[in-house]
Amino acid sequence: MSTSTIKAIVLPVFVTLVAFFLAYQFVDPAPPNQIVFTTGKAGGAYDKFAHQYQKALGKQGVELVLQNSKGSVENISRLESGSAAAGFIQGGTGSAETDSRLLTLGSLYNEPLWVFHRKETPVSTLFDFKGNKLIVGAEGSGTRALVMQLLVGNGLQDQVELHPGKNGDDLVALKSGQVDAVFMVASATSEKVRAFLEDESIALMHFDRAEAYQRRMKYLTHVNLPRGMVDLSKDIPGKDITLLAATANLMVRDDLHPAIQDLLLQVAEEIHGKGGWFEKNGEFPNANFPEYPVSPEAKRYYKYGPPLLQRYLPFWLASLIDRLKVMILPLVVLMIPLMKVMPPIYTWRMRSKIYRWYQALEQIDLANSRENPDLEDLRNQLEKIDQEVIHVQVPLSFASQLYDLRQHIELVKRRLS
Repeated sequence: MSTSTIKAIVLPVFVTLVAFFLAYQFVDPAPPNQIVFTTGKAGGAYDKFAHQYQKALGKQGVELVLQNSKGSVENISRLESGSAAAGFIQGGTGSAETDSRLLTLGSLYNEPLWVFHRKETPVSTLFDFKGNKLIVGAEGSGTRALVMQLLVGNGLQDQVELHPGKNGDDLVALKSGQVDAVFMVASATSEKVRAFLEDESIALMHFDRAEAYQRRMKYLTHVNLPRGMVDLSKDIPGKDITLLAATANLMVRDDLHPAIQDLLLQVAEEIHGKGGWFEKNGEFPNANFPEYPVSPEAKRYYKYGPPLLQRYLPFWLASLIDRLKVMILPLVVLMIPLMKVMPPIYTWRMRSKIYRWYQALEQIDLANSRENPDLEDLRNQLEKIDQEVIHVQVPLSFASQLYDLRQHIELVKRRLS
């Protein structure tokens, strides 16, 4: 490529680069490749699901740093303080303040409230626990927060004795009479729940006022545990039982990168969309129980599905293209006129290398037509032009014009002779 050709395209390229630089100032920052995720007790449902999230996000190049906690209340505190960017919380454990930095990406699955008591002590409502000792989970746990709201709603908050419980010893404490009931919010797949359900001396409370609780507490729903669901051969449970249920929710801070929110939603759909004991296939995740504002990204996701690029491209590439799309507009705006302007500019540049000599030829020819011209000086000027033109290089498409110039130089030479 000749020097003139390079010069002909330098200006358009420079203008394009400047436009890209200006547009780049409006490009969103890249999504982080590491985020802190607050879970729950080690070995609990939240912790197990978090490890599945960690594995799924790791395949997309995003590292999930997991932090165990005492429960939902502590998770909310971490998210509010900024020490975690995302995490799980149980419905009914928080309150969306106007200045809260928390957003929900949706509910993930139902978490039933299991209330176990000894069969020898019939229970029909929470009023039957008046004056009793209850295991309701540790301070900061979602179970305790939910149970306290139920007790307050029934006016029982000062008429029961609350205990945190000791995990594996809770069943023993209940059977031995140390406590009168055990409350727990847990997944149906919990080994602890199954141990209570399979013990013949323990009964599961049926909430016959479940509809009333659901209407008064919008974050609650009620689910049905069918007869024989736990064990068909042993007919456990022996009848249909209605349970109150909160939902496990995926929470993020409002400053978490939108691309990461989309990725979390895709993983949530993959893990929780298959249904379970109390969920239909495809029912979750959803935004049907929002205690906190729903993230704008989640609203778009539930309406339109995953972003188009993330459906077909690796996360990092889809994110890069999505971020740079703001630069496509100036590129298109510049390229259309440049495609029209570049050919004329190029032609003008090539012709200018030839036509600029015609002015000198014209001056020599005019000087020759005057009286008593200095022919020797004119011949020297013409010879100098001839030597310089010999070294002019142009593309083949302009060669005819260059040879025309040389013929015209010879013509002036003959006139001078």
